[in-house]
Amino acid sequence: MLCNGVGSSGWTMPAEWAPHAATWMVWPHNQALWEGIWGVTLADVQADFARVANAIARFEPVKLLVDPSGRASAADLCGPNVELIEHAVNDSWCRDSGPSFVCHPKHGLAGVSWRFNAWGGKSAHDLDESLARRVLNQLGLDCFGTPLANEGGAIHVDGEGTLITTESVLLNPNRNPGVSKAEMEEVFSRLLGITKTIWLPGDPDYVTGDMTDGHVDGVCAFARPGVLLVDATREQDSVYAEVVRENRRALELARDAKGRSFELIELYEASAAVDPSAEVFCASYTNFYIANGAIIMPAYGIDADREAAQVLAAAFPGREVVPVQINHLAHGGGGVHCITQQQPAWPVAGVKP
Repeated sequence: MLCNGVGSSGWTMPAEWAPHAATWMVWPHNQALWEGIWGVTLADVQADFARVANAIARFEPVKLLVDPSGRASAADLCGPNVELIEHAVNDSWCRDSGPSFVCHPKHGLAGVSWRFNAWGGKSAHDLDESLARRVLNQLGLDCFGTPLANEGGAIHVDGEGTLITTESVLLNPNRNPGVSKAEMEEVFSRLLGITKTIWLPGDPDYVTGDMTDGHVDGVCAFARPGVLLVDATREQDSVYAEVVRENRRALELARDAKGRSFELIELYEASAAVDPSAEVFCASYTNFYIANGAIIMPAYGIDADREAAQVLAAAFPGREVVPVQINHLAHGGGGVHCITQQQPAWPVAGVKP
């Protein structure tokens, strides 16, 4: 059952593999941001986004939020199964600025609008801070607001009461100064139906330079309850290797909401693809997206793509693994998961709400 009401309120956030009604994305249009800060041409980034959107659209509808200034380029590059919806936006990370959808066995579908402050005030967000509310309003769905600063990429759930996040994001003073873990866990319980929150260190010393401060979707991802794909590196002496070891150690010690220890499947990063001139480069294969019947996998045009695809195919039997090359998007610090947000299907066929 998609919505099992494990939390006290009865609302719960389904796992990403639950059936989707659609995938939401935001079209990149901010030329000054991409070319001035990240050093990649906007046209190349748009081509990457379009490849992701068109790949997902083979399996489910894609709702693409488009700033009016970017509509022509989106219409030119995206296929007919990608619906263009105009909204004024600052940036293009729908996982973080869009709503986190939740559902209830009696009340149906709704969404959470986190307090989005652009990863601790690192970028303009006067438009994006209201994007989740505007999307939910357009859909005619209830919006659950919260003063908790959070982003969708900072949390992973298994649909059975477990949430994984990182201390370097949610406990960062640039997000929630003075707010305790217990207070955050109460929010997760009430809004997402979470009964067990697992805290990973993330990137406490900021060694990656990642603007998100260490989102969990670059660290690990659920394959199913009790099974995690974890980011791994073969460069054992790098500063990032210590980050990987500490996060893995925390996962090895953790138990989920059902009391299970985790089976950990290593997914080695695309280190050969990293552009040394980039301020930050997202080389994590764990930043994949689960669509209906498919895994949309970040690819970089390197040999490691094949190995990652094999690992993902074994972890997700019955789903087609679709590699999508995203080198320009990665140059801006993000991957496939960062730019997508799932809208659960409700009610599920054959399940009475």
